[in-house]
Amino acid sequence: MNVFGIGLPEMALIMVVALLIFGPKKLPEIGRSLGKAIRGFQEASKEFENEFKKEADRIEKSVNVPMKATLEPSQKVLAATEAAAEQDEPVADATTEPDAVSQTQQG
Repeated sequence: MNVFGIGLPEMALIMVVALLIFGPKKLPEIGRSLGKAIRGFQEASKEFENEFKKEADRIEKSVNVPMKATLEPSQKVLAATEAAAEQDEPVADATTEPDAVSQTQQG
């Protein structure tokens, strides 16, 4: 068993020293106070964690809304560009000689 990096023998030694210093009458009161302090610390820690998560979610939502607004028009432009690219016809065939093209345009 290892609590806060303190093993069972060290914990027993701390308990014996506390018993000698404070006496058997004060030890339960000190234990209660210590328990209340630990519980208060845990509650404060959970409250901090919840507030942190709420802020992180709020920030994430505030970032996602502008990103969606930016992505939608760019997707429309991309779709329009692809549609225009499909409708493009080559001006001249790659196998046609330049002279033949100029003769067909003149005549």
